[in-house]
Amino acid sequence: MPNRLIQEKSPYLLQHAHNPVDWHPWGEAAFARARAEDKPVFLSVGYATCHWCHVMAHESFEDDEVARVLNESWVSIKVDREERPDVDQVYMAACQALTGQGGWPLSAFLTPEGKPFYAGTYFPKTGRFGRPGFIDLLGMLAEKWRTEREIVIKAADQLTGVLAGPEPGPVSDAAPGLESLEKAYTHLARSFDPQWGGFGQAPKFPMPHQLTFLLRWHRRRPDSQALEMVEKTLAAMRHGGIFDQVGLGFHRYSVDEKWLAPHFEKMLYDQALLAMAYLEACQVTGQDFYARTAREIFEYVRRDMTSPEGGFYAAEDADSEGREGLFYLWRPEEVVDVLGEEGARIFSRFYDVTDQGNFEDQTSIPRITVPAEAFARREGLTLEELEGRLDEDRQKLFARREGRVRPLKDDKILTAWNGLMIAALAKGAQILGREAYARDAARAASFILSRMKTGQGGLLRRYRLGDAALPGYLDDYAYFVWGLIELYEATFDPAWLEEALALSKTMEAWFGDEDGGGFYFSGRGNEELIARKKEAYDGALPSGNAVAALNLLRLGRMTGDPGLEALADKTIRAFAGQLIEYPGAHAFFLQALDFAIGPAREIVIAGDPEAPDSVAVVQAVRKRFQPGRVLLFKPDGEAGRRLAELAPFVREMGPEDGRATVYVCQDHACRRPVSDPGLLSEVLE
Repeated sequence: MPNRLIQEKSPYLLQHAHNPVDWHPWGEAAFARARAEDKPVFLSVGYATCHWCHVMAHESFEDDEVARVLNESWVSIKVDREERPDVDQVYMAACQALTGQGGWPLSAFLTPEGKPFYAGTYFPKTGRFGRPGFIDLLGMLAEKWRTEREIVIKAADQLTGVLAGPEPGPVSDAAPGLESLEKAYTHLARSFDPQWGGFGQAPKFPMPHQLTFLLRWHRRRPDSQALEMVEKTLAAMRHGGIFDQVGLGFHRYSVDEKWLAPHFEKMLYDQALLAMAYLEACQVTGQDFYARTAREIFEYVRRDMTSPEGGFYAAEDADSEGREGLFYLWRPEEVVDVLGEEGARIFSRFYDVTDQGNFEDQTSIPRITVPAEAFARREGLTLEELEGRLDEDRQKLFARREGRVRPLKDDKILTAWNGLMIAALAKGAQILGREAYARDAARAASFILSRMKTGQGGLLRRYRLGDAALPGYLDDYAYFVWGLIELYEATFDPAWLEEALALSKTMEAWFGDEDGGGFYFSGRGNEELIARKKEAYDGALPSGNAVAALNLLRLGRMTGDPGLEALADKTIRAFAGQLIEYPGAHAFFLQALDFAIGPAREIVIAGDPEAPDSVAVVQAVRKRFQPGRVLLFKPDGEAGRRLAELAPFVREMGPEDGRATVYVCQDHACRRPVSDPGLLSEVLE
């Protein structure tokens, strides 16, 4: 019989809808029952593509013995962390405070008032390798609740007081500056792996916002090793097993230092952030390798992660047929069966598919171990012949792989992650000159605005199967506004800029901390939990406060509104102590700081958007890596008037002598307008 989760929309919750555990979704009904029955609460937080969540589910939540203990002594709540990141954030902080570490599945044990008194991550059903058994832990904690209630409640009150108190960390009245940027670079340089790329030891995570920070430091300090670290890492990831060499797109992270064996789930946000890192590397170096990788990421997302309505799905699982990575693994005989002996010989040698295998059970994860140029010479082929042959064979193997049992697709649409993908596609349209990417980005943005925006001007968090629900969080606003800004610069449609400004004002009103600066993760309209968090550090995703700060700086420069820049400055200063003390953990905040330090530029192009000279000028601006600039285009007619309403300083700007004219302002001073193509490069540099 299904439990209460059968009424939910989350794929993760629905995975547990037929467990024998009497699950509740998060809500007052569960806590009211706990109070009425005088039972503690077991809270399990995970997500649909989490491997260890699946393991614990199979071991414990599908087990009748465990379910009996939970149902007799506990009220059990299941939460999808991607739908309710606020709940996850609060109780993950409790887990980290108690154990010094975190991760998913998150297992928290609460009073009926929602106060945590014990927490951990994965627990096996029975104890092993120093981990307590889940069934024993449930019995022990339930007994303490019955017999040592005062001690349990006192511990829960103390922990809740810590969670609800001021954010821990250094406080500083000083403003962070260039020294913070340099300190972060030094930190990353010390942890850089010169052999395999990336930072630190295994497991290795992509962390693309660290790479985009390093590209900005390279612009300031070309004599540093920043670009070398970025290029080594981007190449190693693209050649490794963390990249799906057959189906394209990136897996979550690598369990080894060589980027060979990934955790096989695929997340939308990784595709977006990595695409932007490769696009910016293309701008800096001019190398098509980085552009090609970005195009491959977009091909995967457009093919497998795009809904019929235009939004983007959240993730694909690591597991299929009960085994992690099975969908992505190959044996030589299967390659022969698809490509024939000669085709298989070339493909398998190039992608390291061997009889002994490079992974478990003599299976192989395709990866590139020899540069294509060297491999082509060894095989007596030109590089073009090799690449054409490999691409043709890859598509044949992809077609064969499509016949396998696919991993679960988490097909919910999250506003925040869609904002990142919109930003990536819009940047791709600008840098690669692909209008189709801008159309895809615009379609997704229109979907969000039409289906996930409320009548009060706010955003909703999640859409699935026709149902848009849950008030948005800071990340939903910050990431989506980022996408709208990039979309304006890709299309020059003032409507996107209007929406970005309106949502930024809503974000300020609903999430802003007027006294302390910065933004809370939960805002007006979100459920009030036992603690309200305000965070600045980066995880797999950049901090919402950091993205908001950079958005406000860009919008302030685009519109000439000093109030927006002042709000960004207040946001940066709110976290000054953390940025000064631990800059390496705040790579995206440092990108906002890099923009604030300048030199920042406003570039306005006035002319006919369809005219060849206008197109050439726009392309000349877009091909340059200038992270400190904003770009506006002022045409004649209604679009020009709408832009002037948003950015009054452009009102008098127009084309000179009927030619596209460029207006460049830097550090609050404007140069003479330029319409002579011969002077354009000098002005832009």
